[in-house]
Amino acid sequence: MTDASEKQDADGKVGVVIVAAGRGARAGQADGPKQYQRIGGRAVIAHTLATFLSHPRIGPVVVAIHADDAELFERAAGANAKRVFAVTGGSSRQASVRLGLLALRDQAPAKVLVHDAVRPFLDAGLIDRTIEAIGERQGALPALPVADTLKRESADGMIEETVSRAGLHAAQTPQGFPFWPLLAAHEKAHHLGKTDFTDDAAIAEWAHIPVKIVTGSPGNVKLTWARDVAMADQRLASAQPRFPDIRTGNGYDVHAFEPGDHVTLCGVAIPYDRKLSGHSDADVGLHALTDALLATCRAGDIGTHFPPSDPQWKGAASKIFVEHAAKLVRERGGRIANADVTLICEAPAALAHQLRGMLDEDLRG
Repeated sequence: MTDASEKQDADGKVGVVIVAAGRGARAGQADGPKQYQRIGGRAVIAHTLATFLSHPRIGPVVVAIHADDAELFERAAGANAKRVFAVTGGSSRQASVRLGLLALRDQAPAKVLVHDAVRPFLDAGLIDRTIEAIGERQGALPALPVADTLKRESADGMIEETVSRAGLHAAQTPQGFPFWPLLAAHEKAHHLGKTDFTDDAAIAEWAHIPVKIVTGSPGNVKLTWARDVAMADQRLASAQPRFPDIRTGNGYDVHAFEPGDHVTLCGVAIPYDRKLSGHSDADVGLHALTDALLATCRAGDIGTHFPPSDPQWKGAASKIFVEHAAKLVRERGGRIANADVTLICEAPAALAHQLRGMLDEDLRG
């Protein structure tokens, strides 16, 4: 995450506030908040960030996250975490948007988009249409005409009436506004204790800011329920090429013996009358595995990331190296399907089942 003092030059571009502070109770918590659940090999929010950051008209991006999610966000956003400014969100969506807008004041973009992190399928065309419709005193709301027949339910659970669909639209995000009028509306609502707005178009209506409807995108779905996340993953899986991008990396390492009382292999200390010589813990198995993982994503080798000339790695546990390499693979959209380490030695006797268990822990993402 960038520091607040590291201001991004808006350069006449459009600012963005991404709302990602929700806990997602409706989607279930077994796999954590839904914005951090994985679809197509990456976190939901990673897809959202990638679309905005690759758009030529987008400038500073603020992400409002939950106070407990800093590590989750860093891991999910990967290298893009350094290209955005993350702030702690509030207890509601409305509060989080306000805090995100306040974080954009120094950049002062003329226009701002507010988007839900759990809409990962927005596209460049939708962003363009929304930006084009923003005026000096006019907001823009992407929406689609309601297609389903609507029924109003009575208190006893029976159909009370059929509601006309004429003029009704289902709202989407990103919703776009002139920056200062939207911030002023949020500040006014905050000071008056008005906290029941479910989106920014509703706040704009209340503040008498006209909002123009632009054509939304049928694919721009919001991942609300656990089944939505599962369907999104299937959608991305079906869009993958028939022959997936499978990469294999190889690593090789050799260490000499020196006097000692144990040998560390794949994180397991095996009693022996000698040890392996090296700057770190000289775990030859994990060193080879680290090089193999780095090779799959062209990320150099173990010496590039952990040079033996650096004293901080003196005696370091090699699982740190493997975890770093595995994280790089995931950040670049990869998934580790299998890893195999072959140890060639006459002694000491290595217990394979213990070593395998240790590798499972190190590679689990």
